[in-house]
Amino acid sequence: MSSVKSLQLQSNSKIKINFNGGDLSSDSGLLLIKEFANKFGFDKHISQFETDENDILRRHKDHQNLAQLVYQILAGYFNDNDADELTNEPVFKSILCKDALASQPTLSRFWNRMGTDTIKQFEDIIRQMRSSAYKIQMPKQVLLDLDSTLLNTYGKQEGQGFNYHYQAHGYHPLLCYDGLTGDLLKADLRDGTAYSSTGVVHFMQPLLDEYLTKYPKIQLFLRGDSGFATPDLYKQCESNGVSYAIRLKANRALYAHAKHLDDEIAEATKDNMIDYVVRYDEFEYKAGKWDYPRRVIVKVEKPCNQLTNQYSFIVTNMDLSPEELIKYYRNRGTMENFIKESKSGFDFASTPSKDKIVNANHLLLHVLAYNLFNCFKRLVLPESMRKMLIDTIRLKLFKIASKIVKAARYIHFKLCSSCPYKDEFYEILENIRRLPQLE
Repeated sequence: MSSVKSLQLQSNSKIKINFNGGDLSSDSGLLLIKEFANKFGFDKHISQFETDENDILRRHKDHQNLAQLVYQILAGYFNDNDADELTNEPVFKSILCKDALASQPTLSRFWNRMGTDTIKQFEDIIRQMRSSAYKIQMPKQVLLDLDSTLLNTYGKQEGQGFNYHYQAHGYHPLLCYDGLTGDLLKADLRDGTAYSSTGVVHFMQPLLDEYLTKYPKIQLFLRGDSGFATPDLYKQCESNGVSYAIRLKANRALYAHAKHLDDEIAEATKDNMIDYVVRYDEFEYKAGKWDYPRRVIVKVEKPCNQLTNQYSFIVTNMDLSPEELIKYYRNRGTMENFIKESKSGFDFASTPSKDKIVNANHLLLHVLAYNLFNCFKRLVLPESMRKMLIDTIRLKLFKIASKIVKAARYIHFKLCSSCPYKDEFYEILENIRRLPQLE
């Protein structure tokens, strides 16, 4: 029988330390996510995921590797190397129903087996998750917020390029969030040199077809910045019944239409050039490549303590007044918060492979983790916690210490008695149990 080495602190001789505490975990709050995923149908959604036909020969099945990576991301373990440290972690083993987790080499081989077929599987899982969420809480409106971002690359990775907008090398993925819920509806990894609107019509059509076919009662709205000011996108929205508001890049013709607002502001500020002044208007406008004129909203403002005016031009097919339309578009700033949360909280920006197709799969797997958490947050979290970011939720709910005691029939997770969020933990568990069982 081996002896247990104990250390005595010099700072306090009454304190002794050893590593004989038994099976302990610092991630016991993940049991909540597991319970939600089971009730939500996530386990079934990913059960058929496979990279090739030889999956039967492997100890760690593809869908198990996928689940392990999702839970690792949710817990904040973003690197494959973390799997080696978590091999015998009791909460992860219980969640995944395994004797040991897949190792880093196993996960690396799992990534390298991915291709275009697995991208289609990821996209199908995302659609199934959306269907599950809508069965629980059907929205009346969906706000399609389009944007792009930069994923930094290092070295000669396939598809990377210098993006002049960001002044950096990387990939330039196209993203579409629901601006009302924060769900990431679709993502596509593009080459770094791609312009914001490159491929946007092809990107959006399957998503629009899904909503028009499966959810015809949901009203669709779309917002985009000036990078998406392309007549093909306008036509796509108009032919699919989508209300849109897209910012236009200013040009001489647009400035000419706003000249009378400049004159009004000059008249209003002739005796006081310090205060803030704003004017709104609308007009019909037809750019050179447009087939017909469209409604354009203009906002001209003179900020406090400035002498130059600022202009906003937005093309739209909506009936809102100019002031309401500008306010509606201004709320698009939440999109940037979604992207920041995706990058910092779920490691979207990671591009670990030299192959673009592997990095594309990598992005979509992180989308699964992001969407699973976002549904968890809005469907079962207490009202007081629904605006918290993933880092805060990890600290308060997921990183709960527990001692694991194994009996003949059960595994007992004895969570920390001094946990300050016990009431919230029980409330979340009760909210999960009230959800309908989704198949």
